[in-house]
Amino acid sequence: MLKNSQISTEKTYEKHMKNFEKTEAFCSAYGLGMPVIMAPMAGACPAELAAAVSNAGGMGACGVLPLTPGQISIWTEKFRSGTNGAFLLNSWIPGPEPTRDYNHEELLKKFLSDFGPEVPLIDARNLQISFEEQCEAMLEARPNVISSIMGLYEPAFIEKMKQQGIRWFATVTSVSEAILAQKAGADALVVQGSEAGGHRGNFYTAYDQSAGLMALLPVVADVVDIPLIATGGIVDSRSISAAILLGASAVQIGTGLLRTPEAAIKSSWADAIKVTRPEDTITTRAFSGKPGRAIRNCYTEAAHKKDSPIPTSYPVQRALTEGMRLKASDENKIDSMQAWAGQAASLAKDINAQDLLRNLWNEVEEKLR
Repeated sequence: MLKNSQISTEKTYEKHMKNFEKTEAFCSAYGLGMPVIMAPMAGACPAELAAAVSNAGGMGACGVLPLTPGQISIWTEKFRSGTNGAFLLNSWIPGPEPTRDYNHEELLKKFLSDFGPEVPLIDARNLQISFEEQCEAMLEARPNVISSIMGLYEPAFIEKMKQQGIRWFATVTSVSEAILAQKAGADALVVQGSEAGGHRGNFYTAYDQSAGLMALLPVVADVVDIPLIATGGIVDSRSISAAILLGASAVQIGTGLLRTPEAAIKSSWADAIKVTRPEDTITTRAFSGKPGRAIRNCYTEAAHKKDSPIPTSYPVQRALTEGMRLKASDENKIDSMQAWAGQAASLAKDINAQDLLRNLWNEVEEKLR
């Protein structure tokens, strides 16, 4: 007879193998060598980094929010010149037109002048690039995947994607959002935990109701039957292994790639990531008007004081802070920089992206097999 410990070991092995079958099926479906996707970090996703991720066996990505259709085409050409691997394009689903409060904007301008240049008048016509034109440009680029965040694509666009053989990944931050996205026809769900750096993906559940990934992931896995991609705090082989054991078919990595040379972010940002503990990050609307997790700095601390003017809505807040953000980047000063980072930032490593991902996946296989 088998002893209890032997039976337990065999059951654990069987469970691990089932988890690996899910990741292998995902890789097979998307032509990947490892179930790792680059987070589409708008403004921090150079084609060189995306190509390196794809050459390692993962899926490269680009967040097209700040890009014109022509720039989307240029990014795609540059990516394809460096790899024949898989890639993903991502866009924000636009919300309602912002209501302008010009008196409050004047207060914000005065406040922001302490951190950057004088804020000019905001022209409503230049607030956003046409979402419809970006969508058409993404279709023309023919990526393997188009993903969404902060909402769901309209049925007509989903149908266009499907007709061209393009899969749709929907970012969700709650069980309710996961159910809605599956019903809408998503091919996979990017399950974003509250640990994640950058903007929150919520669209049905309030951002302050967000759950941590390790709590959210297994609950979502129990209520949907499409592949899950875990993101938020995924930086090392331990977090990847945990996500797979909790039901993920793949993982999405953002902050964990920012210290690679291919990311080419400002040195002050990269240096800050190295020493950023979980408590050194903050969820703030102060940069764009939408909530996102960033490294605490002088600007975020001042913006969150009780006597400071509250941020206005997106995209007006983003336009108001543009001069400050550009100046901080030009001068390489972290004090007022928009330095997105997740809670596990300090685990990120400064080695090239291909070696980083190959090492991580080798460690995961050792842990789980």
